[in-house]
Amino acid sequence: MDWKQRSGKELAPELIEKYQLSEIEAKLLAQRNLNTDEQLDFWFNATEEDLAEPTLMHDMTKAVERINLAIDNGEKITIYGDYDADGITATSIMMETLTILGADVHFYIPDRFRDGYGPNMAAYQKIVADGTKLIITVDNGITGVNEVAYAKEHGVDTIITDHHKIQEEVPDSYAIVHCNYPGQSYPFDDYCGAGVAYTICRELMQDPMTELLDLAMIGTIGDMVKVSGEGHIIVKQGLRVINQTERPGLRCLIKNAGLSFGQINETDIGFNIAPRLNAVGRLDNAELAVDLLLSESEEEAQEIADRVEKLNDQRKELTEQVFKSCLEQIKTNSWQTKKTLVIYDPNFHEGVLGLVANKIVEHVRKPTIVLTKNDAGIVKGSGRSIAGFNLFEALDPMKKELFLKFGGHDFACGLSMEESKVDDLRQSFEKSYQTPASSMTEYYDFELPFSGLSTKTMAEIKRVGPFGTDNEEPIFSISHPEICSCFFMGKDKNHIKLTVAKDNTKLEVVGFNKKYLTRTLLPYIDQLFIQLGENCYRKQVKLQGIMKGIVFAAPQLSVAQDVVDLRQEKYVMGFADKYLLFDEKNKAVAANRYDLDPSKITLVNEYDDEGEVAVFLDAPHNQNEFDLALNNHFGQLYLRFLLDQLPVENIPAKSAFEQVLKYVYQHPGLAAEDYRQVAPYLGLDYNSILFILRVFFELKFIKMDQDKIYGIKNPLKQPLTASKYFSATSSQINFVQQLRKMASSKLLMYVNEQLKLH
Repeated sequence: MDWKQRSGKELAPELIEKYQLSEIEAKLLAQRNLNTDEQLDFWFNATEEDLAEPTLMHDMTKAVERINLAIDNGEKITIYGDYDADGITATSIMMETLTILGADVHFYIPDRFRDGYGPNMAAYQKIVADGTKLIITVDNGITGVNEVAYAKEHGVDTIITDHHKIQEEVPDSYAIVHCNYPGQSYPFDDYCGAGVAYTICRELMQDPMTELLDLAMIGTIGDMVKVSGEGHIIVKQGLRVINQTERPGLRCLIKNAGLSFGQINETDIGFNIAPRLNAVGRLDNAELAVDLLLSESEEEAQEIADRVEKLNDQRKELTEQVFKSCLEQIKTNSWQTKKTLVIYDPNFHEGVLGLVANKIVEHVRKPTIVLTKNDAGIVKGSGRSIAGFNLFEALDPMKKELFLKFGGHDFACGLSMEESKVDDLRQSFEKSYQTPASSMTEYYDFELPFSGLSTKTMAEIKRVGPFGTDNEEPIFSISHPEICSCFFMGKDKNHIKLTVAKDNTKLEVVGFNKKYLTRTLLPYIDQLFIQLGENCYRKQVKLQGIMKGIVFAAPQLSVAQDVVDLRQEKYVMGFADKYLLFDEKNKAVAANRYDLDPSKITLVNEYDDEGEVAVFLDAPHNQNEFDLALNNHFGQLYLRFLLDQLPVENIPAKSAFEQVLKYVYQHPGLAAEDYRQVAPYLGLDYNSILFILRVFFELKFIKMDQDKIYGIKNPLKQPLTASKYFSATSSQINFVQQLRKMASSKLLMYVNEQLKLH
């Protein structure tokens, strides 16, 4: 990962004086291009009264007139929502407003498992049959060409309110209220569904409708749309409203989340409130969440909020269970060297597939699709990707041949397909992979000023918020940090806490899921990137850094080491000039797993530079290959040997050979691929079975006939060592293991001697 500093035009001194800005505030605002009097006045002083005229949004007047007509005529109105936090809050906003206006209004939230996302013909048919005369979609509908046509044929008008991408063919609806409709005059183009619904309600009520801002704010943060422009007003004012909300449902939800009124911020919404609402739609029908937000009874609200809390706990447990099951599949099927992953289990819970795919990508750094099968026998799944690999572009060419439904963008997708095509997807997805051309770039604001660092600093940072999409939370650099202390914390000791000193000031910095950051690696930290937060412990509030990134460099030692042994460390620090590989098959693995710039990865036999900092990243195949690599003139050499292309980690036990051969004789006619399913039954991983089968084939214990495997009757008895493949692999494994386990002093002595010879 590359880190670059943001830049922006400095604020004029008179503006700094006018708005009483600290040095930190002025820098942060400048780097967000908020550097004029008009922009700063909007940022600090704008309220819901300053939002644009609703009628500037496409079809707004037409939609509002039709809604008022339906209310006047007593027509049944149905709000058609969505099952995520945005759809839930958008539905609640419309329901609350139309109820105030005396409408005969009802709502329908699609069931994730039965209906899927967005317009659904069966649902529209049911709504029309129930006597609805006006359907208002929120947070969906722009793709519902057929569904809207059906409603129109049966005398039912549809008003679409949406913010998703407009397709080539739009529904023939009565009105389309869309914040990004081509050619419209509304000045803000990135509202979420709740934001669009709120805008309609402002026009319906001819009022700013401040009391709806808490719901619009939750939808905005939950859907990760912009919190700049009008999004800034929605979130800033919405946080003010929610911190004193009288909604029983929200009050109970906030209490169950362990939050304190008056202190709720955008992070609390994003990590505590929105996920709880999302959990309902993931595991149950999201109508329950709408009932919670619309509840007027404290007792009823608490009962529903407790049900929501249980669903959220269940969501966490299911996510962890499916995640662990996926990791087990990767191990059993020997997919560690695959460039992509397609993980399928008909017993996975559909509601957590996207969450799990995201966790897998973070864990193994491979584009991943996680699939399950629903009650109708259809395989459904979610995919997530890594930086630099466009998931949508990779899968889109396959949609006609493989998918029943498919949609997504660069980093995420959703799809459905027939079970028989899962293996085809696995193969096609692997072939589609292309190594990213460069590593991901992240941005930081500036060097953290340690002098005068206090909780007042945090108050200054908050003035530049609220933070989110298009106004990212500030990230600060700490260059050449002096690390005074370090300890690991958490149940599994997965998290690290460092004490960093600079300019006679100390700051605690926490790194979550940084178990790899051993004490051996700490001296190599050249730059830390952190976000600042507050840690309240025993009623004492202290400033605390949250680690967001690290840049490593060779430590400045009084006596430089020509060769450094880092074999015991699993993390690759990324500061070398070149990463040298003995096996070309490890190129893609190295770039993905360790987030390395592909241009810095070179095969040993193609390397001809001098004086560089180099890393032996994978293991040589034999002694001769290792010695030849040491013919080069390195500025500094790091020994890692993390990767290999060994067919198996260890030679399987003799009993495993006997077990596999017995299975082959008892189950003739299986293909090699079939043994993936057999592997767990035999207690072996797939690679071990393939190795055993290959040895048996060479020894003529088994044969292949039209890609099917059969045992040979009365084969010539031979020891396993009679197989050249067995012996060669044994020799290679022994060499690699010796190289990895050899005493550091002995290995360094050998390497240094070889280097001196050249």
